[in-house]
Amino acid sequence: MTWFILLSLLSIGLILILTEIIFVPGTTIIGILGLIFTGAGIYYSFLKFDPSIAWVILGFALLANFMAIFYGFKSGVWNKFALKEAMTSRSFDGRLLGLELGMKGKAVSDIKPIGKAEFLEKIYEVKSESGFISVGTIVFITKLEDNRIIVKY
Repeated sequence: MTWFILLSLLSIGLILILTEIIFVPGTTIIGILGLIFTGAGIYYSFLKFDPSIAWVILGFALLANFMAIFYGFKSGVWNKFALKEAMTSRSFDGRLLGLELGMKGKAVSDIKPIGKAEFLEKIYEVKSESGFISVGTIVFITKLEDNRIIVKY
């Protein structure tokens, strides 16, 4: 029974540490629990066995943990879980094509400070630089930045 408890603690610790590395990268509760279980197994071995056997168990536990981690990185197991592509697109790309600074348009809704304005027979969401602008007011584009249209009247 003593060996079963010892192997259970060490196995659970190893599994939790591997789970931390594979599925939940970073220092989280799973990795900490894995270290606690491994430490408890080593502590248990020093309580129940002769110190020479306990030191051997400590060595095997450390070796097993490091070998599992090393093998995982060496064999490429973690490459299946790694993000290899990056998103390069942005939302609303090309939305400001054709618009220029100083372009004249018309507010089609109240702009307080965000509303809608019409430029080149298209309706755009705009932000007011000069506070409240009522519907029907002629507006001018003052800035085009980060897919935002800043207007004033």
